[in-house]
Amino acid sequence: MSVEQWLDAIKSGPPPGAASDWTIDQNFEGYSEAEHRLWTKLYERQAELLPGRACDAFMHGLEALDLHGAGIPDFARVNEKLMALTGWQIVAVPGLVPDAVFFTHLASRRFPAGNFIRRPEELDYLEEPDVFHDVFGHVPMLTDPVFADYIQAYGKGGLRALKLGHLQNLARLYWYTVEFGLLATLQGLRIYGAGIVSSYAESIFALESDSPNRLGFDLERVMRTPYRIDDFQEVYFVIPSLEFLLDQTTSTDFAPLYARLEGLSDIPIEAIESNDKVFSRGTQDYACAGGRRHSA
Repeated sequence: MSVEQWLDAIKSGPPPGAASDWTIDQNFEGYSEAEHRLWTKLYERQAELLPGRACDAFMHGLEALDLHGAGIPDFARVNEKLMALTGWQIVAVPGLVPDAVFFTHLASRRFPAGNFIRRPEELDYLEEPDVFHDVFGHVPMLTDPVFADYIQAYGKGGLRALKLGHLQNLARLYWYTVEFGLLATLQGLRIYGAGIVSSYAESIFALESDSPNRLGFDLERVMRTPYRIDDFQEVYFVIPSLEFLLDQTTSTDFAPLYARLEGLSDIPIEAIESNDKVFSRGTQDYACAGGRRHSA
């Protein structure tokens, strides 16, 4: 099912077998040996690639949760460790869920994760997030207390954005931080976004390609910047620390910010503004050539 088909489907409510909050049983016993082997293949490929590329918080979380095992993790086992660390838990869902449901889960320190895994022919590109993207990509960062608080704050902010009619602006914040964020360290730029760490190709592209711009994070700037949902990013935003990200979002009253954004136009995705902090000015060669995504 495509993302468009799923978005049409969710308008009619939870699918059969799902609770009113769209949660379902993980059905851990239902995974086949082939599905477990596919998780292991994906895991081992990323585990080899990410040291020196992913931030310390992600690598520490990966170790703390022991997500390798014999295949797809049992959410119940992972939750015992995750709850002890930051009070978060994974809840299984059948796929994408309505925005209000998603934000409510995050605000309650529950991370919705798809319970299905991609097919072998989708190894390097998947349209809808699966259990590998959701659990391998997102959950290790939830072991970090600062980032865990940020995601909860984002969930609460999402519920407010829905009421204020500014979901598009807040979605851009999620995209450029939780999914595709970069972190500046003394050792160089590091990945913390789940859309990057769960993708072999984008883990390389985001840090090593000459094509994308890499700019310093500014909350208003991010909220004015569209994003690419079907290809490598044309711009990545860099934060100086996880504490900075949390402070920027929790110390800001978003209502006046949303009001100000109503009078401002979007900034073209490939643009560099005069007041941007530029970590690297990209050639945009990849995007200009039409792109051909190989990430998941």
